[in-house]
Amino acid sequence: MELRTATAEDWPRIWPFFASIVQARETYAYPLDLTSDQARELWLQPPPDHAVVAVEDGAVLGSAKMGPNRPGPGSHIGTASFMVDPERSGRGVGRALATYMIDWHRRNGFHGIQFNAVVETNTAAVHLWQDLGFKIIGTVPEAFDHREHGLVGLHVMYLPLT
Repeated sequence: MELRTATAEDWPRIWPFFASIVQARETYAYPLDLTSDQARELWLQPPPDHAVVAVEDGAVLGSAKMGPNRPGPGSHIGTASFMVDPERSGRGVGRALATYMIDWHRRNGFHGIQFNAVVETNTAAVHLWQDLGFKIIGTVPEAFDHREHGLVGLHVMYLPLT
C-alpha cells in the first residue's frame, strides 16, 4: 500500500465510497444531499490543509484530510478526517492513514490533534484513536442522528504532540 498526496484526478475514485459513507449516516455529519463537487471542495482543500490517499494496485483504498482545526490563534492544533472504502476495511488502511496523519502534524509543528466529532458508536474508530494515544476529553450527548441507533453522542478526542 502506498500513501501519497491526493489529487483532483483521485476524486472520481474517492467519491463513490465518500458518498456511500455519508449516506450510511453512521460516522459523518455531512449533508445527505452533498454533491460530488461540494464534497471535493470540502475534502481536497488547499494548504495549509493536506489530503492523502492510500493506493494499492491502482485502487484508492481510503483517504484522509488534515490541517489546522481552527484558523488564527487556534491553528497550532490540528485535526483530520478519514474515510476507508467499506469494501477495503480490515486491511490496516485506517491505521496507516492515521499514522501518516500524526507524523504529518508533528513534521508541520502542530502542538496537538483534536477530533471534534467522533461518533461514540463508531467503536472501531474510537478504539483506533485510543490505541494511538488519543483521549476522550468530552462527549456531546445526542449530537449525532445515527441511522440505526438514533441520537448518540459525539466524542471530542485529543492527542498532545509535545
